[in-house]
Amino acid sequence: MSNRMAVVLAAGKGTRMKSSLYKVLHPVCGLPMVEHVIRSVKQSGVEQIVTIVGHGAEKVQEVLGDSSEYALQAEQLGTGHAVLQAKDLLASQEGTTLVICGDTPLLTGETLQQLFETHETTGAKATILTAVAEDSTGYGRIVRSANGEVAKIVEQKDASEAELEIKEINTGTYVFDNQALFVALASVKNDNAQGEYYLPDVIELIKADGDIVSAHIMDDMDEAIGVNDRVALSQAQQTMMRRINLMHMRNGVTFGNADSTYIEPDVVIGNDTVIEAGVQLKGQTTIGSNCFIGMNSEIIDSQIADNVKITQSVIEHSSVGELSDIGPFAHLRPNSVLGQHVHIGNFVEVKNSNIGDETKAGHLAYIGDADLGKDINVGCGTIFVNYNGKSKARSVIGDQAFIGSNANIVAPVNVGDKAFIAAGSTIINDIPEEALAISRSEQKNVPNYWEKLSKK
Repeated sequence: MSNRMAVVLAAGKGTRMKSSLYKVLHPVCGLPMVEHVIRSVKQSGVEQIVTIVGHGAEKVQEVLGDSSEYALQAEQLGTGHAVLQAKDLLASQEGTTLVICGDTPLLTGETLQQLFETHETTGAKATILTAVAEDSTGYGRIVRSANGEVAKIVEQKDASEAELEIKEINTGTYVFDNQALFVALASVKNDNAQGEYYLPDVIELIKADGDIVSAHIMDDMDEAIGVNDRVALSQAQQTMMRRINLMHMRNGVTFGNADSTYIEPDVVIGNDTVIEAGVQLKGQTTIGSNCFIGMNSEIIDSQIADNVKITQSVIEHSSVGELSDIGPFAHLRPNSVLGQHVHIGNFVEVKNSNIGDETKAGHLAYIGDADLGKDINVGCGTIFVNYNGKSKARSVIGDQAFIGSNANIVAPVNVGDKAFIAAGSTIINDIPEEALAISRSEQKNVPNYWEKLSKK
């Protein structure tokens, strides 16, 4: 395998997106389009990537970081001019160069690998990635010679009636012999209506020199989509969703309704897990085996162990131990760590807290900035009062403690093992082990009150 390089074209503004966000940074399933492209390029065995930036250059570099080198196209003078900006970084090298657009998020590493292999086995100086389209309207057609080599690319407006019937189209992705690419680019002219330098002209120049131009037909036309507006962005999102969900199904995950389930590319799911309709799994989330993720749950950057049940709840930047159950309508906010066999019931909110094994908070409670031990009962209406208006403090609850309903625990408080907090108490001081804490105002009963009220 020869030295493989890539030029990613990401300098266009994308005016048809009608957006303040630079086009290639629009997300598809949670990742910017250009990041999908970079990932696929790396999967194809490319060793050096140069991304051509222009509009929004700093933001693109911020997203991609050191996964690429960069060259600036200060003026957008066409695709040929864009590739030429990588000359100082690439032109002196021997090898093969992929040229790919940053708005093609559906192209896979496998397809790009096949494109490289076709190029290398045919001995071509240039190889075009093509597709067979049911409707080829608007695309450049691939005209082949009798021996199967590419004779030319003809654009729609220049095509004859016979050429318009051709179904093989140019996807705009190419592989070149690196030296031949930059030699040809130096000869590309801009004598066209737009006054721009076009990359497809390189194909004609290479062909004119008597060198071989080949083409690789991709298996799936859907991969060829270039995102230029919000309609195409939506189509790319739907295609990516289906691709991701199909992969999980083949790995042993059951979907209630895959078409309504949103899963981002880096999510990992164990086998025999059931995902119901409307679920959204985002970021660096891991779901274990034999889990149940109920309808309309949202899980973000969280780790869910095996045999966990989550019902209509939101979990973000948290972890849930094995055999625990969450919801319905619970919310685990960032930095919540739950042990095994933990029960977080309906309308319970947990934030920045550690909850030990077997602890239960059945309903209508707020647990914030707290460390709870094992086998604790948190009664209905319990509030961990963690904020005094200026700063936050933590509370610690020992193993097997009992917290009665409607208790207020005003941090910082330490509650010992097997301590009891009576219902309706407001706790402001530490409680020793095995003690009962009661903090209520004295109850007063006024006799004959109804009679007095009725006489008013």
